[in-house]
Amino acid sequence: MKKHLEEYIDKIKKLPIKNKYTKEELLKEDFLIEKDNNIEIYYAPHNEYINPKAKIFIVGITPGFEQMSTAISTARKCLEENMDIDNIKYECKRNGRFSGSLRKNIISMLDELKLNESLNIVSCSELFEDKDYLLHTISLIPYSVFLKGKNYTGHAPKLIKSEFLMKYVYENFLEDYKKLDNVLIIPLGKAVEEVINELIIKNIIKEEQILRGFPHPSGANGHRLVQLKENKESMISIIKDKFNE
Repeated sequence: MKKHLEEYIDKIKKLPIKNKYTKEELLKEDFLIEKDNNIEIYYAPHNEYINPKAKIFIVGITPGFEQMSTAISTARKCLEENMDIDNIKYECKRNGRFSGSLRKNIISMLDELKLNESLNIVSCSELFEDKDYLLHTISLIPYSVFLKGKNYTGHAPKLIKSEFLMKYVYENFLEDYKKLDNVLIIPLGKAVEEVINELIIKNIIKEEQILRGFPHPSGANGHRLVQLKENKESMISIIKDKFNE
């Protein structure tokens, strides 16, 4: 189910201008897309801009509440300034993607894998700043998913087993993927890798495009650093093969 910022402009304008919102302000009928039992999906405006020239394609599961709040806050401020709608979508993407500690952890791990060296940049932090023409980010489910009011993590139910959620992968994620040319796909965590594997089996995505073993960057992932250490050498090799061939 594809949603567009244009449909939500009037609803976003009703919100006060602020940097962060509460769940009480955003998780309400105005932004609810659909629900199934304990799963609710809410609109977030930062997956509508696409960068077809990207070399790096970072894929998460779904925008968490922090990303949803940042993106809507950005949209609200931009609407107040009467910014062009396409520029608003870009600003929402730039500010919202993996905002907060997720972004910090992603950058740190990518630098440890020396992706910055293969891209001839000082640090992968530049991918989220002035070198963002090298980067495209998206979630398998482009809108924010909550399970009993908490961020959905790809489990219980497992994403790949949920027909309700997987339809977003086929209707939204793949539309973006097909616009990109031979990117390095970085799945954030095992739940994303499982879905990517399914798409490889179906000959939709190529095996050689995948950086396997990259941990989910959430601070709640206690095994993140252990997993990074275990898979570090193989991931460095994949990156070198991709960019230094």
